[in-house]
Amino acid sequence: MTSAHSVVDGSRPRPSAAGSLGYLLLNLPLGIAGFVAVVTLASVGMGTVIVWAGVPVLAALLLGTRAAARFERARAHALLGTYIAAPYRPLPARGWQVRWRARLLDGATWRDLGYFVLLFPVGVAEFVVLVTSWSTGLGLAALPVYFRYLPGGAFVFFREDQPWFVVDSTGKALPWAALGLLVIALSLALTRTLGAGHARFVRLVLGPGPRARRLAEADNDALSAVA
Repeated sequence: MTSAHSVVDGSRPRPSAAGSLGYLLLNLPLGIAGFVAVVTLASVGMGTVIVWAGVPVLAALLLGTRAAARFERARAHALLGTYIAAPYRPLPARGWQVRWRARLLDGATWRDLGYFVLLFPVGVAEFVVLVTSWSTGLGLAALPVYFRYLPGGAFVFFREDQPWFVVDSTGKALPWAALGLLVIALSLALTRTLGAGHARFVRLVLGPGPRARRLAEADNDALSAVA
């Protein structure tokens, strides 16, 4: 029998800042690639299925999505430290038609497709938040070093036609550098929070569904009662 622990990790995700940053920045290119692949193959397959040419296209979409979902679970485990069990129902031993029917009726198949459609907007939002926070923090923290190399030897921030503030000396740059260090500290916390949130998202969509969790919990209770 399968214990509940083998179906779902159950632990609270606590990814490192470096792992979260690497994972979240990769979500944008992977989200774009996944969204384009799913939408293109689904459109071509559904548009040509009436003449049977779309059948192998749709089959390739389902198999490719499952392979991509396995990669995504492995990526979450490697970078976010989150174990996500494979959610798929066992396939029948014989009969390719029966096996394909089992894949189509498996809710995990459709959650895989949904994940790669959602990863695109989620990845865009995460990328914008991370790049904005980290570039702001690093830019301010390094201001005492690079302001003198800017045009006019000063960093000038304009509000309409009037300078809002001018940094033309190390003394003026130091308070902004201190603010930059604070923003970097906040960015570290934000990165880990986003990483933990995405780990829960991956676990929810690409992990075992409610039915599998209920069965696992029942098995676990039965084992505990026997013990």
